[in-house]
Amino acid sequence: MINWYLQSGKSSDVVISSRIRLARNLSEFPFVNKCTKQQKEKIEEKIRQILPNIGYGIKFLKLRDIDDITKMSLVEKHIISPDFAMKETSEGVVLINDEENISIMINEEDHLRIQILGSGLELDSLINLAIELDEKIQDNIIYAYSKKYGFLTQCPTNAGTGLRASIMVHLPALTKTGNIPKILEVINNFGMNIRGIYGEGSKAQGNIYQISNKQTLGITEKDIIKNIKLITEKIIEQERLARKIIAKDSITLEDTVYRAFGILNNCKKISSEEAKELLSEIRLGTDLGIIKELDDLKVNKLELYTKPANLQKYLGKKVDAYERDIKRAEIIKEIIKEK
Repeated sequence: MINWYLQSGKSSDVVISSRIRLARNLSEFPFVNKCTKQQKEKIEEKIRQILPNIGYGIKFLKLRDIDDITKMSLVEKHIISPDFAMKETSEGVVLINDEENISIMINEEDHLRIQILGSGLELDSLINLAIELDEKIQDNIIYAYSKKYGFLTQCPTNAGTGLRASIMVHLPALTKTGNIPKILEVINNFGMNIRGIYGEGSKAQGNIYQISNKQTLGITEKDIIKNIKLITEKIIEQERLARKIIAKDSITLEDTVYRAFGILNNCKKISSEEAKELLSEIRLGTDLGIIKELDDLKVNKLELYTKPANLQKYLGKKVDAYERDIKRAEIIKEIIKEK
Protein backbone atom coordinates (compact mmCIF):
# COMPACT_ATOMS: atom_id res chain seq x y z
CA MET A 1 0.00 0.00 0.00
CA ILE A 2 1.34 3.41 -1.00
CA ASN A 3 0.08 6.23 1.22
CA TRP A 4 -1.63 9.17 -0.48
CA TYR A 5 1.29 11.57 0.11
CA LEU A 6 3.64 9.37 -1.94
CA GLN A 7 1.27 9.13 -4.91
CA SER A 8 0.63 11.34 -7.93
CA GLY A 9 -2.79 12.53 -9.00
CA LYS A 10 -4.56 14.75 -11.51
CA SER A 11 -2.50 17.81 -12.56
CA SER A 12 0.26 16.68 -10.18
CA ASP A 13 2.84 18.64 -12.18
CA VAL A 14 1.44 21.72 -10.38
CA VAL A 15 -0.99 20.46 -7.73
CA ILE A 16 0.74 18.46 -5.01
CA SER A 17 -2.31 17.67 -2.88
CA SER A 18 -5.93 18.46 -2.03
CA ARG A 19 -7.66 18.57 1.35
CA ILE A 20 -11.22 18.84 2.60
CA ARG A 21 -11.71 19.87 6.22
CA LEU A 22 -15.02 20.03 8.08
CA ALA A 23 -15.31 21.82 11.44
CA ARG A 24 -17.97 20.29 13.70
CA ASN A 25 -19.03 20.63 17.34
CA LEU A 26 -21.23 18.54 19.60
CA SER A 27 -24.39 20.36 20.70
CA GLU A 28 -24.25 19.26 24.34
CA PHE A 29 -20.80 20.72 25.09
CA PRO A 30 -19.36 24.27 25.08
CA PHE A 31 -16.70 25.11 22.49
CA VAL A 32 -13.19 23.81 23.16
CA ASN A 33 -11.91 27.09 24.63
CA LYS A 34 -14.68 26.90 27.26
CA CYS A 35 -14.54 23.15 27.86
CA THR A 36 -13.21 21.74 31.11
CA LYS A 37 -10.73 18.87 31.06
CA GLN A 38 -13.53 16.51 32.10
CA GLN A 39 -15.79 17.71 29.28
CA LYS A 40 -13.02 17.19 26.72
CA GLU A 41 -12.54 13.66 28.02
CA LYS A 42 -16.29 13.03 27.67
CA ILE A 43 -16.16 14.22 24.05
CA GLU A 44 -13.24 11.88 23.35
CA GLU A 45 -15.04 8.95 24.96
CA LYS A 46 -18.25 9.68 23.07
CA ILE A 47 -16.36 9.55 19.76
CA ARG A 48 -14.50 6.40 20.80
CA GLN A 49 -17.82 4.64 21.47
CA ILE A 50 -19.25 5.41 18.01
CA LEU A 51 -16.10 4.42 16.06
CA PRO A 52 -17.38 0.89 15.24
CA ASN A 53 -20.43 2.51 13.58
CA ILE A 54 -18.25 4.81 11.45
CA GLY A 55 -15.92 2.21 9.91
CA TYR A 56 -13.06 3.02 7.48
CA GLY A 57 -10.58 1.23 9.75
CA ILE A 58 -10.05 4.38 11.81
CA LYS A 59 -7.79 4.09 14.86
CA PHE A 60 -8.13 6.11 18.07
CA LEU A 61 -4.84 7.69 19.21
CA LYS A 62 -4.37 9.93 22.24
CA LEU A 63 -1.72 12.61 21.74
CA ARG A 64 -0.21 11.78 25.12
CA ASP A 65 0.52 8.25 23.87
CA ILE A 66 2.36 9.50 20.76
CA ASP A 67 6.04 10.46 21.00
CA ASP A 68 7.12 13.92 19.85
CA ILE A 69 8.87 12.71 16.68
CA THR A 70 5.76 10.81 15.55
CA LYS A 71 3.56 13.82 16.28
CA MET A 72 5.80 16.07 14.20
CA SER A 73 5.91 13.48 11.42
CA LEU A 74 2.10 13.71 11.27
CA VAL A 75 2.37 17.51 11.04
CA GLU A 76 4.85 17.16 8.16
CA LYS A 77 2.35 14.92 6.36
CA HIS A 78 -0.44 17.48 7.06
CA ILE A 79 -2.41 14.86 9.02
CA ILE A 80 -2.55 17.03 12.15
CA SER A 81 -1.98 20.77 12.58
CA PRO A 82 1.15 22.26 14.22
CA ASP A 83 -1.00 23.83 16.98
CA PHE A 84 -2.62 20.48 17.71
CA ALA A 85 0.77 18.76 17.99
CA MET A 86 1.86 21.38 20.54
CA LYS A 87 -1.13 20.80 22.84
CA GLU A 88 -0.61 19.70 26.42
CA THR A 89 0.27 16.00 26.46
CA SER A 90 -2.90 15.15 28.39
CA GLU A 91 -5.19 16.70 25.77
CA GLY A 92 -6.32 15.78 22.29
CA VAL A 93 -7.06 12.68 20.23
CA VAL A 94 -6.51 11.99 16.56
CA LEU A 95 -8.36 9.36 14.53
CA ILE A 96 -6.41 8.03 11.53
CA ASN A 97 -7.01 5.22 9.07
CA ASP A 98 -4.23 2.99 7.68
CA GLU A 99 -3.99 4.90 4.39
CA GLU A 100 -3.70 8.14 6.40
CA ASN A 101 -6.05 9.91 3.99
CA ILE A 102 -8.68 10.25 6.76
CA SER A 103 -7.79 12.23 9.86
CA ILE A 104 -10.12 13.50 12.57
CA MET A 105 -8.66 15.79 15.24
CA ILE A 106 -10.70 15.79 18.44
CA ASN A 107 -10.55 18.88 20.67
CA GLU A 108 -8.33 20.94 18.40
CA GLU A 109 -10.00 24.34 17.76
CA ASP A 110 -13.37 22.59 17.40
CA HIS A 111 -14.62 19.34 18.92
CA LEU A 112 -14.09 17.64 15.54
CA ARG A 113 -11.88 18.60 12.61
CA ILE A 114 -12.62 16.03 9.89
CA GLN A 115 -9.94 15.93 7.20
CA ILE A 116 -9.81 14.01 3.93
CA LEU A 117 -6.56 14.22 1.98
CA GLY A 118 -5.47 13.16 -1.49
CA SER A 119 -2.73 13.66 -4.06
CA GLY A 120 -3.21 15.97 -7.04
CA LEU A 121 -6.42 17.85 -7.82
CA GLU A 122 -9.07 15.59 -6.26
CA LEU A 123 -11.61 17.85 -4.57
CA ASP A 124 -14.72 16.13 -5.97
CA SER A 125 -13.88 12.65 -4.67
CA LEU A 126 -12.61 14.08 -1.36
CA ILE A 127 -15.78 16.08 -0.66
CA ASN A 128 -17.91 13.02 -1.42
CA LEU A 129 -15.93 10.95 1.10
CA ALA A 130 -16.03 13.78 3.65
CA ILE A 131 -19.83 14.09 3.38
CA GLU A 132 -20.23 10.31 3.65
CA LEU A 133 -18.06 10.22 6.79
CA ASP A 134 -19.75 13.31 8.25
CA GLU A 135 -23.20 11.75 7.80
CA LYS A 136 -22.12 8.53 9.53
CA ILE A 137 -20.87 10.55 12.51
CA GLN A 138 -24.07 12.62 12.52
CA ASP A 139 -26.14 9.43 12.69
CA ASN A 140 -24.59 8.84 16.11
CA ILE A 141 -24.21 12.29 17.67
CA ILE A 142 -25.98 15.67 17.50
CA TYR A 143 -24.01 18.57 16.02
CA ALA A 144 -24.27 22.20 17.14
CA TYR A 145 -26.37 23.61 14.30
CA SER A 146 -28.48 26.71 13.64
CA LYS A 147 -31.16 26.94 10.95
CA LYS A 148 -30.02 30.53 10.36
CA TYR A 149 -26.23 30.14 10.51
CA GLY A 150 -25.60 26.47 9.75
CA PHE A 151 -22.91 24.55 11.64
CA LEU A 152 -21.66 26.48 14.67
CA THR A 153 -17.92 26.75 15.22
CA GLN A 154 -15.60 28.28 17.79
CA CYS A 155 -14.22 30.76 15.24
CA PRO A 156 -17.04 32.60 13.39
CA THR A 157 -15.04 32.47 10.13
CA ASN A 158 -15.70 28.70 9.96
CA ALA A 159 -19.45 28.85 10.65
CA GLY A 160 -22.03 27.86 8.04
CA THR A 161 -20.75 24.94 6.03
CA GLY A 162 -17.71 24.54 8.30
CA LEU A 163 -15.87 23.63 5.09
CA ARG A 164 -12.30 24.53 4.21
CA ALA A 165 -11.16 23.19 0.86
CA SER A 166 -7.47 23.64 0.20
CA ILE A 167 -5.03 22.93 -2.58
CA MET A 168 -1.23 22.69 -2.29
CA VAL A 169 0.43 24.06 -5.44
CA HIS A 170 4.07 24.13 -6.63
CA LEU A 171 4.75 27.42 -8.47
CA PRO A 172 8.48 27.60 -9.31
CA ALA A 173 8.09 29.08 -12.82
CA LEU A 174 5.76 31.88 -11.66
CA THR A 175 8.39 32.65 -9.03
CA LYS A 176 11.21 32.69 -11.59
CA THR A 177 9.27 34.99 -13.94
CA GLY A 178 8.44 37.37 -11.07
CA ASN A 179 4.68 36.87 -11.41
CA ILE A 180 3.96 35.51 -7.92
CA PRO A 181 2.84 38.93 -6.52
CA LYS A 182 0.24 39.23 -9.32
CA ILE A 183 -1.02 35.70 -8.65
CA LEU A 184 -1.31 36.40 -4.92
CA GLU A 185 -3.31 39.55 -5.66
CA VAL A 186 -5.69 37.70 -8.00
CA ILE A 187 -6.24 34.93 -5.43
CA ASN A 188 -7.05 37.47 -2.71
CA ASN A 189 -9.42 39.33 -5.06
CA PHE A 190 -11.28 36.05 -5.65
CA GLY A 191 -11.91 35.78 -1.92
CA MET A 192 -9.36 33.03 -1.34
CA ASN A 193 -6.57 32.63 1.22
CA ILE A 194 -3.03 31.84 0.12
CA ARG A 195 -0.63 30.67 2.79
CA GLY A 196 2.46 28.61 3.45
CA ILE A 197 2.51 24.82 3.46
CA TYR A 198 1.33 24.48 7.08
CA GLY A 199 -1.59 26.91 6.77
CA GLU A 200 -2.26 30.10 8.70
CA GLY A 201 0.85 31.87 9.94
CA SER A 202 3.29 29.70 7.99
CA LYS A 203 5.57 30.72 5.13
CA ALA A 204 5.86 29.30 1.63
CA GLN A 205 8.75 26.84 1.38
CA GLY A 206 10.20 25.43 -1.81
CA ASN A 207 7.78 27.52 -3.92
CA ILE A 208 4.82 25.62 -2.42
CA TYR A 209 1.64 27.51 -1.50
CA GLN A 210 -1.68 26.52 0.05
CA ILE A 211 -4.87 28.00 -1.45
CA SER A 212 -8.15 27.77 0.46
CA ASN A 213 -11.60 29.38 0.60
CA LYS A 214 -12.26 32.31 2.95
CA GLN A 215 -16.07 32.20 2.91
CA THR A 216 -17.93 29.39 4.68
CA LEU A 217 -21.18 31.18 5.55
CA GLY A 218 -23.92 31.99 3.02
CA ILE A 219 -22.47 29.69 0.38
CA THR A 220 -22.99 26.00 -0.40
CA GLU A 221 -20.35 23.27 -0.25
CA LYS A 222 -20.84 22.78 -3.99
CA ASP A 223 -20.06 26.43 -4.73
CA ILE A 224 -16.99 26.42 -2.47
CA ILE A 225 -15.56 23.45 -4.37
CA LYS A 226 -16.50 25.03 -7.72
CA ASN A 227 -14.75 28.32 -6.83
CA ILE A 228 -11.57 26.63 -5.55
CA LYS A 229 -11.38 24.46 -8.66
CA LEU A 230 -11.88 27.50 -10.90
CA ILE A 231 -9.05 29.51 -9.35
CA THR A 232 -6.79 26.43 -9.18
CA GLU A 233 -7.30 25.67 -12.86
CA LYS A 234 -6.35 29.28 -13.71
CA ILE A 235 -3.20 28.99 -11.59
CA ILE A 236 -2.28 25.67 -13.24
CA GLU A 237 -2.71 27.35 -16.62
CA GLN A 238 -0.50 30.31 -15.63
CA GLU A 239 2.20 28.11 -14.09
CA ARG A 240 2.36 25.89 -17.18
CA LEU A 241 2.57 28.98 -19.38
CA ALA A 242 5.40 30.35 -17.23
CA ARG A 243 7.21 27.01 -17.56
CA LYS A 244 7.03 27.30 -21.34
CA ILE A 245 8.54 30.79 -21.09
CA ILE A 246 11.50 29.76 -18.92
CA ALA A 247 12.01 26.62 -21.06
CA LYS A 248 12.86 28.85 -24.04
CA ASP A 249 16.24 29.42 -22.38
CA SER A 250 16.80 25.68 -22.17
CA ILE A 251 20.50 25.88 -21.26
CA THR A 252 19.89 28.09 -18.22
CA LEU A 253 16.94 25.99 -17.06
CA GLU A 254 18.76 22.67 -17.48
CA ASP A 255 21.84 24.12 -15.78
CA THR A 256 19.79 25.26 -12.77
CA VAL A 257 17.97 21.92 -12.51
CA TYR A 258 21.08 19.75 -12.86
CA ARG A 259 23.09 21.91 -10.45
CA ALA A 260 20.37 21.21 -7.86
CA PHE A 261 20.42 17.51 -8.76
CA GLY A 262 24.22 17.44 -8.55
CA ILE A 263 24.27 18.98 -5.07
CA LEU A 264 21.59 16.58 -3.77
CA ASN A 265 23.29 13.56 -5.31
CA ASN A 266 26.80 14.41 -4.07
CA CYS A 267 26.53 16.40 -0.85
CA LYS A 268 27.83 14.98 2.42
CA LYS A 269 25.47 17.00 4.62
CA ILE A 270 22.49 19.22 3.90
CA SER A 271 19.93 21.15 5.95
CA SER A 272 16.18 20.71 5.66
CA GLU A 273 15.79 24.28 4.35
CA GLU A 274 18.39 23.86 1.58
CA ALA A 275 16.91 20.49 0.61
CA LYS A 276 13.43 22.07 0.22
CA GLU A 277 14.74 24.72 -2.18
CA LEU A 278 16.77 22.24 -4.23
CA LEU A 279 13.88 19.77 -4.37
CA SER A 280 11.70 22.51 -5.83
CA GLU A 281 14.11 22.65 -8.79
CA ILE A 282 14.24 18.84 -8.93
CA ARG A 283 10.43 18.55 -9.03
CA LEU A 284 10.29 21.12 -11.82
CA GLY A 285 13.02 19.31 -13.76
CA THR A 286 11.28 15.94 -13.35
CA ASP A 287 7.88 17.30 -14.41
CA LEU A 288 9.43 18.91 -17.51
CA GLY A 289 11.25 15.70 -18.45
CA ILE A 290 14.70 17.24 -17.98
CA ILE A 291 15.72 14.82 -15.23
CA LYS A 292 15.34 11.24 -16.44
CA GLU A 293 16.81 9.66 -13.30
CA LEU A 294 13.75 10.42 -11.15
CA ASP A 295 9.97 10.01 -11.24
CA ASP A 296 7.15 11.55 -9.18
CA LEU A 297 7.23 8.75 -6.60
CA LYS A 298 10.92 9.30 -5.88
CA VAL A 299 10.49 13.07 -5.69
CA ASN A 300 7.61 12.64 -3.22
CA LYS A 301 9.75 10.28 -1.12
CA LEU A 302 12.64 12.75 -1.19
CA GLU A 303 10.37 15.58 -0.05
CA LEU A 304 8.88 13.50 2.77
CA TYR A 305 12.00 11.84 4.17
CA THR A 306 14.19 14.94 4.10
CA LYS A 307 11.84 16.61 6.62
CA PRO A 308 13.25 16.41 10.19
CA ALA A 309 10.68 14.17 11.88
CA ASN A 310 10.05 11.80 8.97
CA LEU A 311 13.80 11.52 8.42
CA GLN A 312 14.07 10.21 11.98
CA LYS A 313 11.11 7.87 11.39
CA TYR A 314 12.95 6.59 8.28
CA LEU A 315 16.06 5.96 10.40
CA GLY A 316 14.06 4.47 13.27
CA LYS A 317 15.87 6.55 15.86
CA LYS A 318 16.24 10.06 17.26
CA VAL A 319 19.25 12.05 16.03
CA ASP A 320 20.44 15.62 16.69
CA ALA A 321 20.32 18.41 14.11
CA TYR A 322 23.96 18.00 12.96
CA GLU A 323 23.62 14.25 12.44
CA ARG A 324 20.28 14.79 10.67
CA ASP A 325 22.03 16.93 8.07
CA ILE A 326 24.51 14.10 7.44
CA LYS A 327 21.85 11.37 7.37
CA ARG A 328 19.64 13.51 5.11
CA ALA A 329 22.39 13.50 2.46
CA GLU A 330 22.72 9.71 2.77
CA ILE A 331 18.96 9.11 2.50
CA ILE A 332 18.76 11.33 -0.61
CA LYS A 333 21.37 9.17 -2.33
CA GLU A 334 19.56 5.96 -1.25
CA ILE A 335 16.24 7.10 -2.70
CA ILE A 336 17.78 8.37 -5.95
CA LYS A 337 19.48 4.98 -6.48
CA GLU A 338 16.36 2.92 -5.72
CA LYS A 339 15.26 0.66 -8.59
